[in-house]
This record gives sequence, structure tokens and C-alpha cells, in this order.
Amino acid sequence: MSVYEAIRLRRDVRAEFTGAPVDEATLWRILDAAHRAPSVGNSQPWDFVVVRDPATLRRFAEHVADKRVEFRDALPPERAATFEPIKIEGIVESGTGVVVSYDHDRGGPQVLGRATVPETGIYSAVLAIQNLWLAATAESIGVGWVSFYDAAFLAELVGLPPNIRPVAWLCVGPVREFQTVPDLERFGWRTGRPLSEAVHRETFGGRLSAEPPAAGPAMDSATT
Repeated sequence: MSVYEAIRLRRDVRAEFTGAPVDEATLWRILDAAHRAPSVGNSQPWDFVVVRDPATLRRFAEHVADKRVEFRDALPPERAATFEPIKIEGIVESGTGVVVSYDHDRGGPQVLGRATVPETGIYSAVLAIQNLWLAATAESIGVGWVSFYDAAFLAELVGLPPNIRPVAWLCVGPVREFQTVPDLERFGWRTGRPLSEAVHRETFGGRLSAEPPAAGPAMDSATT
């Protein structure tokens, strides 16, 4: 699978997990891809906590369910109705959680390249997540990023030290299929926007001199 195919096929998976665990060899290949991500000052500020204990998966799923209810109840009625059928996680169904964490102290006090843009540390951890996601897709393994949680709860759940923060809980597992249309589009929450609206010339808002060429078969879909 080419990198363009993996980008096109990648989805934020919720309901398509088969329930079978990802095998160890595949999991290590995916984690190796994540660990090869670029990082500011070569600091590699990430760690990966693999969670498979059913009790831990259930506890986190219950916490996320509570946060989902809080979000739904805060929505206007019409948005709450749109949101209600959207599944936001596959924590138990995937059978494997990978918690990606960030250590700001990794690399010492003078991290090359981070002095004026301290967020580059977090950006590095997110690049590791993207590497993991694309590698998983190439292996026909689904990934779902869960973001309905309290950071302190997740840090306590997986025993992160005080100086290390969680960046993501990723549900990882084999899937029956990858949806051809992202869930948030299928359920009417939000559609994507064309590339031509996102590209500017010279300054923000600068118009392109020509429309981009039509997307080929390798890149005909986007968003989550």
C-alpha cells in the first residue's frame, strides 16, 4: 500500500472493530513506525502504554461514556439529536488501547528547536500518532482516537508520573472494513472542505492563480 493509499483509507474507527486482538508482531511494527517519527531536537518525547486488561478497558470506557453524556447535554437540542447516534469510541471492542504520552523534560532543558516554539514538543508526539495510524492502516488495522476524557483520570489510570501528560488514547485492532465516508460526514455532524479553500498564496487569504488539478484515485477522500 502506498502512503497515499494509506492516507485515503485511514479512518477514525469506532464501530468496525472485529473484537480480535491485534497480534504482537503487528503491534510492534506499528509502534516501531510511531517511534520513527520526527521529533524536535531528536528528543523523542513520547512513550506508549499498551493497555489490554479488560477491567482497565471497561473502566476507561465508563469514564468516556460519562463525558459523552456531559457533552451531549451541553449541546443545543438540534445538535444533540445529530450527535446522539454517533459512536465516539471502541475502547472495549478493539481489545487494545495505546496511550501516547508526552514528556516535556525529555531531551533536557535545551531542546534544539523548541526554545521559541515550545509546542513543538507536543507536535512531535502527534507526529508519532500519525505514523502509528498510517502504519496501522497499511496493516488493515483500525485506529480510533478517543478524546472524551479528563487528563488527570487517564494519567492515574495508566500510572503516568506527575511530569508526563497523556496526549491520546488510541483504540487499536483489526476491523471488518474501513468506512468509505467518515462517520462525522455520514451522520451529518460536519463535512470536509476542499483543498482549494485551505491553500493560500503568499499571505493568508491570497488567492491561487489557478484551481488545483482534480484529485487522482490515490487521494479522493479526507477528514476523519
